[in-house]
Amino acid sequence: MNKHLEQPNDKIFFGFWVYLMTDLLMFAVLFATYAVLRNNTFGGISIQEIFDPPFVLVETLILLTSSFTCGLAILAVNRNNKNLVLTWFRVTFLLGVAFLTMELTEFSHLISEGSSFQASAFLSSFFTLVGTHGLHIAVGLLWIVTLLTKVWKRGLDSGTVRQLTLLSLFWHFLDLVWIFIFTIVYLIGGI
Repeated sequence: MNKHLEQPNDKIFFGFWVYLMTDLLMFAVLFATYAVLRNNTFGGISIQEIFDPPFVLVETLILLTSSFTCGLAILAVNRNNKNLVLTWFRVTFLLGVAFLTMELTEFSHLISEGSSFQASAFLSSFFTLVGTHGLHIAVGLLWIVTLLTKVWKRGLDSGTVRQLTLLSLFWHFLDLVWIFIFTIVYLIGGI
């Protein structure tokens, strides 16, 4: 095994898993809040009026593809292939930007039609749940840029490999959360 590709410190991994579990609890609370408030529209729009199946499906496919490219980047890390790591994380970044742009477009469209988070309890819970996920995507994108810069300048040292591994866990976690948002908010809610 390459000396640069040693396994990350168990304490760091454990700490990161604890962080992901606290994030999971936060999203669970946001899902529960959404479930309670989803019919409280105050005479305004509901998820049925928001749900645009082709748009949300494309958004979902983009994010799931970014999870695949992130996995390819980690395979390149395991092969100690700096150029492929840079390539696949750039593709992951671009897909993440595309996803976030679509999410912000949806929000902008709703707000321009007078359906902001202040219009009803439903919209407040919708914007909070989906927006919190979007904020996490934005943080992930900043993390990708930071690590791309490190890899480009310093290569794949053990610290960078550990950070890339944790980034990958974070990114896959966000994809998993989105699958629940897609299913619970858009599919089940849109019926």
